[in-house]
Amino acid sequence: MRVNVRLFARLRDIAGTGELTREAPSGATVGAVWAGLVAEYPDLSPYEKSISCAINADYSRFTVAVADGDEVAFLPPVSGG
Repeated sequence: MRVNVRLFARLRDIAGTGELTREAPSGATVGAVWAGLVAEYPDLSPYEKSISCAINADYSRFTVAVADGDEVAFLPPVSGG
């Protein structure tokens, strides 16, 4: 299946783009999509414990399964006031 990945802020800087399309096996979770990105862009790894994720604009957890055509977004923490 194919998922669309959106990366924001520093994550986008590391990957060099804010939007990617990636293949994922049937039954893959958000965490599996993230693991694939980390394999491709190892500098993303330190952000795993602090990022938020969303599926189709709804906040999610890394354990939730993704479906074909889903948009999976990864958002680093926001600072400022």
